[in-house]
Amino acid sequence: MTTADIHRTIDTVWRMESPRLIAGLVRMVRDVGLAEELAQDALVVALERWPDDGVPDNPGAWLMATAKHRAIDRLRRSKLQQRKHEEIAYELESEQDMAGSDAIDALDDDIGDDLLRLIFTACHPVLPMEARVALTLRLLGGLTTDEIARAFLMPEPTVAQRIVRAKRTLSEKQVPYEVPRGEELAERLAAVLHVIYLIFNEGYSATAGDDWMRPALCQEALRLGRVLAGLAPREPEVHGLVALMEIQASRTRARTGPSGEPVLLLEQNRARWDRLLINHGLEALQRAERLGGTDGPYALQAAIAACHARALTAEATDWHRIAALYARLAEVMPSPIVELNRSVALSMADGPAAGLAHVDTLQAEPALKDYHLLPSVRGDFLKKLGRLDEARAEFERAASLTRNARERELLLNRAQACVE
Repeated sequence: MTTADIHRTIDTVWRMESPRLIAGLVRMVRDVGLAEELAQDALVVALERWPDDGVPDNPGAWLMATAKHRAIDRLRRSKLQQRKHEEIAYELESEQDMAGSDAIDALDDDIGDDLLRLIFTACHPVLPMEARVALTLRLLGGLTTDEIARAFLMPEPTVAQRIVRAKRTLSEKQVPYEVPRGEELAERLAAVLHVIYLIFNEGYSATAGDDWMRPALCQEALRLGRVLAGLAPREPEVHGLVALMEIQASRTRARTGPSGEPVLLLEQNRARWDRLLINHGLEALQRAERLGGTDGPYALQAAIAACHARALTAEATDWHRIAALYARLAEVMPSPIVELNRSVALSMADGPAAGLAHVDTLQAEPALKDYHLLPSVRGDFLKKLGRLDEARAEFERAASLTRNARERELLLNRAQACVE
């Protein structure tokens, strides 16, 4: 293998192994920041040695053993003589001579619990939401600070500061590295799912920038969702979220045209939808429903997505069922965004006048004041009703509100079509 090949291999290994490596180290040192530093140290050693020595047969075990040795060295050099440090050092030293395969087996013994604890730690409510997202992508997604910054169109120093502050906060607040129990578990699980949901949505419809989608973020969110489903198989909403993401992700190839321009749902070539992802999503939805999660917010959204997925053409879509599902979702999770989506379903089921009547009830919603999809949806209804001047004005207003270049171009084209 060439040096370039080895570096690509190291990059792949790191993305695969870093979450479990960091999770196992956090269990030992009880500090997220220190665990990540130790994992990074092991990565640096791999970059130095593997080009000369070759890639080990079990790279994950090699990284873990190297990180453990670094932990021992660091604890020995530390001036702190607290009992906990002594206990940790003793534990690590006792394992230091384990063979590579034994090391990875020991890691696997608790890897499910370790990863679950790490997910709940990274998404702890003591952190602001933007910090939870950044830390989750860094620790569990294996993304670099630069990749996270580019994904969210933010300066790299800003993202780096958020991650550093998040790790410092977890340490200062002495956040326990554990999976919560009872009512706290339900609350914290909702927070974890929301973080993954936000990551997926940002990839699916980019808030700003020149790209309509950022597929890498969708893939990371989907991977995290699948990991969580494996770690918490009895939680229906976990499967509901996975179902939603699988089905939505199935449309990726059909959502953009040859030049990267957006292609709206009703105009997509459904032959380009990924049937394997759709089948996986429908299976996950069935699991959620069997576990009693029919009315969960993510399961309901997945059921809506499933209606689209099951229809071979846009005309064959069961819009009355979709409208009913949105009505139920509005009861379970009241939101002006849900009501806006419901207006689209009503327009398809009962005509544009019904949709317009419903969307006009949302005009005074403070949360939708600067939300570009409100005038965009309203413009669509007005255009179908033949009120072209009003529709053009709405599309132009929507274009002025969006921060995504591709979406702005689409909306301006729709405004121009009203003139023509």
